[in-house]
Amino acid sequence: MLFAVIFLWTPPHFWALAMKFRKDYAAANVPMLPVVATPAAVARKILWYSYAMVAATLALIPFAGWIYGILAAALGAWFLVGAHGLDTRVRAAERPEGPSPAPMRLFHLSIAYLTLLFAAVAVTALLPWGRW
Repeated sequence: MLFAVIFLWTPPHFWALAMKFRKDYAAANVPMLPVVATPAAVARKILWYSYAMVAATLALIPFAGWIYGILAAALGAWFLVGAHGLDTRVRAAERPEGPSPAPMRLFHLSIAYLTLLFAAVAVTALLPWGRW
């Protein structure tokens, strides 16, 4: 399950970074998703992977306990708010006067999210209480 979490976390994390450096990837002829797809399509795919990732983290609850479940749900909600924020900013940036989509917000959030999630796994594994 932890492999699934990392596997599903990687696209939202890396595509947010690749959105920021899209021009560099394009100049180097590296066909990253943000180079070959529209920003709206990338943001949609980030959302899909984000929901799948959060579902994978919640699938660990029977093994990790209720404390982990509360932490994973809160962290997942935080990440999904960030992913939806990126999607909203991308859609707003399509307008001529729209703001920058600021994909690095999600990139940095994803690092904090994964760190805190794995800290929750480690801490709850050491607790003598908090299991089902």
